[in-house]
Amino acid sequence: MLRRGRRVHKQTVRDIPVRGQRVLVRADFNVPLLNGVISDDRRLRASLPTINYLREQGARIICCSHLGRPKGRDEEFSLRPIAARLSELLGQPVSLAPNCVGPEVERLAAGLKPGEVLLLENLRFHAEETANDPAFARQLAALADVYVDDAFGSAHRAHASVVGVAEHLPAVAGFLLEKEVRILSEAIENPQQPFVVLLGGAKIADKLPLIEHLLPRCDAVLIGGGMAYTFLKAKGMEVGKSLMDPQNIDYCARLLELAAEAGRPLELPVDVVVTTDLRADAERRIVPVTEIPPGWMGADIGPATREFFETYISGASQVIWNGPMGVFEILALAEGTLAMAKALAACRGTTIVGGGDSAAAVEQLGYADRVTHVSTGGGATLEMLSGKVLPGVAVLRDAEPAAAAR
Repeated sequence: MLRRGRRVHKQTVRDIPVRGQRVLVRADFNVPLLNGVISDDRRLRASLPTINYLREQGARIICCSHLGRPKGRDEEFSLRPIAARLSELLGQPVSLAPNCVGPEVERLAAGLKPGEVLLLENLRFHAEETANDPAFARQLAALADVYVDDAFGSAHRAHASVVGVAEHLPAVAGFLLEKEVRILSEAIENPQQPFVVLLGGAKIADKLPLIEHLLPRCDAVLIGGGMAYTFLKAKGMEVGKSLMDPQNIDYCARLLELAAEAGRPLELPVDVVVTTDLRADAERRIVPVTEIPPGWMGADIGPATREFFETYISGASQVIWNGPMGVFEILALAEGTLAMAKALAACRGTTIVGGGDSAAAVEQLGYADRVTHVSTGGGATLEMLSGKVLPGVAVLRDAEPAAAAR
């Protein structure tokens, strides 16, 4: 967590006695499901070090998480597949509670034996979760003696299970949250130079404050993906039917001016793959960014841009990447994203993939184990890299000075 340029150190599960205690672990099990089957269990696997530590210490473990955005109770968003996969990963049964609060849940939590794991049903079946309702937070807290936050992907949300519970229980970080905060903090506070930032994806509004925050700290910003077209429009170019955010054209123009004043390259694509429709069989061609035809849309960076960006990445000592370079879900429009994944894998410096679609891309393309760190956060990663204080980290106990110095 960043605060005026300094990392605030927090206590972790190592710093608090847990043997025999009921420990409420806020995990991030918000994984993608396809017909009720988990298609990517990376977030579940990332939670294992904390859960296994608690098992070894003889804690009684109560895990909780949200899944998707249900409107009330909806069995499509039940954590039943999560409980089944977690049982496989842990090599022991994980019971799924019928709810996340209430008398039956309290009975199940009270009956846990040391080393056993109970998973609460989807927190977002209750609107009180996202509203950070105090009564709901108290009900969750009543299930346990200790609170461990290991859900970095939700740390930017002031929800009941993230910040409300921490007002009622001793609250510390799990190993995943600790790792994420440490790596991302170091990358921003003590970057290895040359430091290159590679940004893409469709959503531009969330990434503009990130660019503004990182410009003075990095040596170059490379922009591809859907967000590039608003910058191109800010430079007076026509972008056809490409994704573009009219409300942020002026912001993009200001960032281009700030980059020029600071002497920091803010590089945009020089060529793009354009298409008539976002379908695998649609007509497509490669054109310079100055020649995007009316009625066509940019859907990937072109070969000249790939080579241009690769030159920056190959010479970097640190790279942070957030957002794909094109519509990588369509194989014909994934070449730019694949090229950037390969470039990061070949880079000898520290390489950090900032969660969300870029994390999914390196996982799907087979490069996740060849980069330094793949963040489990999406919005949380962006906010932390933008210098914001994450509420889910702020509420945790501060470490003692001696522990923080370790």
